[in-house]
Amino acid sequence: MYPHERSLVEKYAKEPFAIVGVNSDDDLAELVKVREQERITWRSFWNGPQGTQGPISKAWNVRGWPTLYVIDTAGVIRYKSVGADEEALDAMLASLLARPGQPAAPVK
Repeated sequence: MYPHERSLVEKYAKEPFAIVGVNSDDDLAELVKVREQERITWRSFWNGPQGTQGPISKAWNVRGWPTLYVIDTAGVIRYKSVGADEEALDAMLASLLARPGQPAAPVK
C-alpha cells in the first residue's frame, strides 16, 4: 500500500487530508529501515511487538490487514474496508473533498 498512500499524499497535498498509518511489523528496528526505504513521510505508528495483536489494532477492532478507515473532519467514520480496495477509497476521498461538511456519496 505504500506507493498508493504516497500517491494520495501527493494528490491531496493542498486539501484537508492526512494519512495515519499503523504498522504491524513486530521488529521496530526493521520497521525504521522500511519507513526510510519507502519514503514514508506521513504519520505512522508502530502497533508494538505483538504485531497484529498490538494495542492499536485491539482498540480499533482491526481483524484484517490492511484495514482502511476514512474519517471526516467531524471525526465520523465514513468508510471502512478490510483489504486494499484502492478504487473505492479514491472514490470516497474524492466525494468527501468535493462536498466538505456533507455526507460522502455512496461508493459502488
